Amino acid sequence: MIKSIWLLIPVALLLACDPDRVFEENKNLEEAYWHKDSLVTFEFDVPATDRKYNLYANIRNAQHFPFYNLYYQYTLSDTSGVVLAQELKNIDLFDPKTGEPYGSGLGDLFDHRQLLLSAYDFPAQGKYTLTFEQYMRQDSLALIMSVGARLEQVSGQ
Repeated sequence: MIKSIWLLIPVALLLACDPDRVFEENKNLEEAYWHKDSLVTFEFDVPATDRKYNLYANIRNAQHFPFYNLYYQYTLSDTSGVVLAQELKNIDLFDPKTGEPYGSGLGDLFDHRQLLLSAYDFPAQGKYTLTFEQYMRQDSLALIMSVGARLEQVSGQ
């Protein structure tokens, strides 16, 4: 009994450190390739409509990614498939002049978070779908390790 309590304490501390997070998931891309026809899809629940939410994209790339930036499109849909938001986004992964990587890094991997929707009012409680598609000029992008999504409640609500 005491051992199980000690195991739950670190989990509780980790959860308590990020009270605004409603949903976060990252999906590893097979063999670190993001193919043009490979959509990365997330489903999440919006618990309340009396709050505003920030929606983010998470991108992890390797240091030897051959471009300084990444173009991708996101699509946010409700449960009936109605598109609520869709936009082509560009994120700089490296400084275009120096080649220095942006983001937080560990070894040769770098994580980036990009705001998609700020203080967004979801029209109803329930399930939503967020889909990502790469929009680069190559059919297969090497060294994009994972794509993720994060939904958080705007602080102070």
